Amino acid sequence: MGILRSYRLRVQRQRWLVRAIRKRRELKAVVDRTAQIKPDDILVFSTFRNEDLRLPHFIQYYRGLGVNHFIMVDNDSTDGGAAFLKDQPDVTLFHAQASYKRARFGVDWLNWLQRKYGHGHWTLVVDPDELLVYPFCDTRPLRALTDWLDASSIKSFGAMLLDMYPKGRINDVPYRRGADPLQVAEWFDSGNYNIQRNPKFGNLWIQGGPRARTFFPTEPARAPALNKIPLVKWDKRYAYVSSTHMLLPRGLNLVYDEWGGEKASGALLHTKFLSNFNEKAKEEMERGQHYANSHEYRAYAASGDENPDLWCKWSERYINWRQLEILGIMSKGNWA
Repeated sequence: MGILRSYRLRVQRQRWLVRAIRKRRELKAVVDRTAQIKPDDILVFSTFRNEDLRLPHFIQYYRGLGVNHFIMVDNDSTDGGAAFLKDQPDVTLFHAQASYKRARFGVDWLNWLQRKYGHGHWTLVVDPDELLVYPFCDTRPLRALTDWLDASSIKSFGAMLLDMYPKGRINDVPYRRGADPLQVAEWFDSGNYNIQRNPKFGNLWIQGGPRARTFFPTEPARAPALNKIPLVKWDKRYAYVSSTHMLLPRGLNLVYDEWGGEKASGALLHTKFLSNFNEKAKEEMERGQHYANSHEYRAYAASGDENPDLWCKWSERYINWRQLEILGIMSKGNWA
């Protein structure tokens, strides 16, 4: 990378950090338990709106992996999810009434909170509908992974977003609050993915899966990005650029081996397609607060099917992380 491009990216990173500092005024603490955070704690950062259905399992799942503290931003929910989180002893809760879109889809808020509370910690940025799986997650806590990353001088860990869905029409398979969503949305596409390298930021750009084939069949390049870098040993100089798709400094995006080998990676099991999907999609399309004028939600509406069936004859039922490794969706690299 040339000197001029490096300089421009450094300037861009500084601009995102200054923007995050300004956007901190939009955050109001509902309950602040950050004094409990210890120097080596693993932290989750997340924004949400009207996710009460998923929050109990989300908190339980990441506690089970070994997360020590949750820093959550409620973007003006109306469904009671904030009240649930307020009572959780390991949760710090902020409220933001301001525009999600004008906060760069929540990135500005989390960049500030990570700068303030995440420096020196392993931080995991995930949405309430994203469940991280990583090599040996069935037998080893998240701490074992971060310890290995520290010992290997690796500062960031990539994970492909894997859309999960039920067999049959989405609304016909009810989901109960607090239950494991993978008991309902247990299928995924084992192939049908396109991978390119972003020359500017150096990250991989992945598209495909059920959303591409169902909602963007003639325009697959407009389908949502599936590449994520959710787990980072945070430094106050870092900044996410676009969701968790890419960061600055640029070197944090090299979560893959450029020379033909494999680096350890994970997957984010994306449980978006539960029985409340249609209701959520309508709400978000009306709000217009999502990326590219909410074109993803507009595509859902344009399909004309309010109760879609994403299952096809090539769908595969999820078993465990080893299955995903065999399929090449994730890798244990040289972590044994």
